Order: sequence, then C-alpha cells, then structure tokens
Amino acid sequence: MKTKTLKKNKVNVVTLGCSKNIFDSEVLMAQLKANKFDVEHESMSDDSEIVIINTCGFIDNAKQESIDTILRYAQAKKDGQVDKVYVTGCLSERYKDELEDEIPEVDAFFGTRDLPRLLKTIKADYKKELVGERLLTTPSHFAYFKIAEGCDRPCSFCAIPLMRGKHISTPIEDLVTSAKSLAAKGVKEIMMIAQDLTYYGLDIYKKRNLAELIEKLSEVEGIEWIRLHYAFPAGFPMDVIDVIRDNKKVCLYLDMPLQHGSTKILKSMRRGITREKTEELVNEIRAKVPGIAIRTTLIAGYPGENEEDFNEMYDFVERMKFERLGIFTYSHEDNTHAYTLEDDVPEEVKKERSEAIMELQSGISYDLNQEKIGKTFKVLFDRVEGEYFIGRTEFDSPEVDNEVLVKKTDSNFIRIGDFANILVESADHYDLYGKLVD
Repeated sequence: MKTKTLKKNKVNVVTLGCSKNIFDSEVLMAQLKANKFDVEHESMSDDSEIVIINTCGFIDNAKQESIDTILRYAQAKKDGQVDKVYVTGCLSERYKDELEDEIPEVDAFFGTRDLPRLLKTIKADYKKELVGERLLTTPSHFAYFKIAEGCDRPCSFCAIPLMRGKHISTPIEDLVTSAKSLAAKGVKEIMMIAQDLTYYGLDIYKKRNLAELIEKLSEVEGIEWIRLHYAFPAGFPMDVIDVIRDNKKVCLYLDMPLQHGSTKILKSMRRGITREKTEELVNEIRAKVPGIAIRTTLIAGYPGENEEDFNEMYDFVERMKFERLGIFTYSHEDNTHAYTLEDDVPEEVKKERSEAIMELQSGISYDLNQEKIGKTFKVLFDRVEGEYFIGRTEFDSPEVDNEVLVKKTDSNFIRIGDFANILVESADHYDLYGKLVD
C-alpha cells in the first residue's frame, strides 16, 4: 500500500562512485528532461515515482555502498515510497545476474552502455541530437569532461575493463561542441577525465592525440581552465607536457595514478613501467614544467607486498614529494588477473601501511604549503561555508585537493564562480588562508 502520493514522471537519479559516473548521470538527466520528465539529482524529498541508481563497482567499499543504496530503495518500493527502481552503472554491468537473484524488487538492471535501453524501458526516447548535452550536478562554473570510455590497459588489479569495456575515444569535433555548450552555460573550468587520458585517439586517429584535443578545447571562448585527470605513465606522450607548459588555459596540474613504488610490485601489477622509469618521467615533467602539481594514487597491500616492497614505496613517496597523493588499500577483485594471486596481506597491515603513507604525505603537503605563504594566486571560488569563501588554485581539483579559505569579512568583492587574486597569509597541511588583493 502506498503511503504517499508520488509525483508522476518525476525521476530521482542517485549517483555513486567517481567523476565518470557523475558525467554519465548528467547525460542521463539531460535525456530525461528532454523527454519531459521532472528530474532531480539525489533528492531528499522521497516523492519521485522512479528512482535510478547509478552504481560503482570499483572496490569493496564502493560496491557495498552501492548495494546498501539499492537495498534502501528496494525497501522504499516495498513501503510504497517509490513506484519503480532501476539500477545502472558499473556494479550492475558486472553483477547483473547475481543482483537480479538477490534483489528482485528492482524493476530492471542496466550496464554502463545501456542508456538507450534504459530510456526505452521508462517510455522515453533516446535523442541523438542531445549528444554532448548534460544537466550539471556540479556548481555551474566547473564540469567533468569525459573524452573516452573504457580501457585497454592490462592492469592486474583493475576490474574497470570488465565494467566499462574497451577504450573508445570521442571525436574531437564532438568534444569541442560539448565544450562550447558548457561554456554557454557559464562553465569556466573543465576537468578532462577518462580511464586513461593518454590513450586518447589511438582507436580513431591511430595516434595519441591528447595534445591536439587540448589545444582545440583551449580555443573555446569562456573556458579558462583545463585540468587533466587520470593519465597513464607508461608510454606517456610528452607533447602533452609541452601543451601544459605553453598553453595558459591549461592548469599546471597532472593527475597520474602510479599505483606503487616497488618495481617488483609494478611488474606483478602489469603496469608496463618500473619505479626507476617512473622517477625519470616525473623528474622530466617537473623539469619541463616548473611548478606543476602532480597528483598520484597508490595501492597498499597488493598480493605479495612484503615489508621491503612497502619500504621501497615509502622511500619513493618521501623522495618524490608529490604535491597531491591518495592511497587505497588493495581490494581482491574477482575475474581480474590479480585474483589468481593469494590476497596475503592482512587487512590491518594494509590499513597500517596506507596510514603511514598518508602521514608522510601530510608532512610533505605541510612543507609545500608553507612555501606558498606571502605569494599571490589566482583562485576560483566554489562555495561559501561558515565564515569563509572557499576556492581553489590551478593546482587543485574539487573534492580531492587543497582549498583556499578567505574570511567573508575580508572579501566583499568575491563571488562564487569567479576568479580572484588571493595573497596567502598562512597555511596548514591541506588548506591555505588568505585575503583578497587588487
């Protein structure tokens, strides 16, 4: 029995996981809106007739969050709080059969490339003329910008190719059209994302074409910052570094997940690069682009990682002094190559090792931030929180990196979504504090 009146043709889209899922949800929402649906993102009102959950299946914690969310809405359906529940995304792509058996309350499950079929199921048309259109869930001045889908890399620990399929680049002309559309809506910063940016173009242009794509996007009027996320180190196209250095619209920022600092573990991970070659690459990038901020991600507790391997990674981080760094504990993913190995590092050891790396990185970040005191930076302001305006420099991406805080009382002329010059007066481990300057 229904306990409330549900709004017909109202859809609540719930997004879990990474920025690529956010992008996919925004595309879905644009299609729904064009089909005259009333669309909300992660609505708290619980009066939607339909709920669509875009799931993550990357690692254990993300999978559990997705399952818990599905169960919540399955129960809401039983209680008459929603009429239809649909599940899409990575978890659904990977475990569709099991999920159908375990959670029969869900009306249908869809994979990562099933958007037309999902729309048809809810009696909506897939409108090809809307390709590139999105309903932004981020603040209106920045947007995630997916340039390719899928991945051809053989990394042993990663299930993304199982969920996202082979690499497919989006043509340059389509991406330029999308960027123009975003700029027309007031977007000033685009964050380029893909499973692997550096593979861009190999499938459709028969060459690595990321540098040309960046140059074309930089010609779009209104786009002021272009940020690069998720570059693969092996076979890195150095012409991209030349573009970062020479093109004023490209942020001095590169997100390049390196995964480990031990050559033995990197070989087992099938990363196609050694720790020594990685160091050479990072040093070459820094020599070509002085001041660039390199963000990386590591994994602690990979199968076979002994104390010596971990110490090698620890020393690597200490030596390289990455501007930004995050670390995951290893998740034993079925059907991956690493799943054939014994998951022999205890969970508490994985956790201890990841915490040790983050403690080291905290000190590195603190020292690097102290060097910014007394300097002025161009800052893009994202939001107001408490007594502060909060923004970012070109060296920082939303959600994951450092922030700049300016007291409201010192900043009468700051507006959200605008740039301002900020003099840094103090700094802690992950935040800068400053004041507005002319």
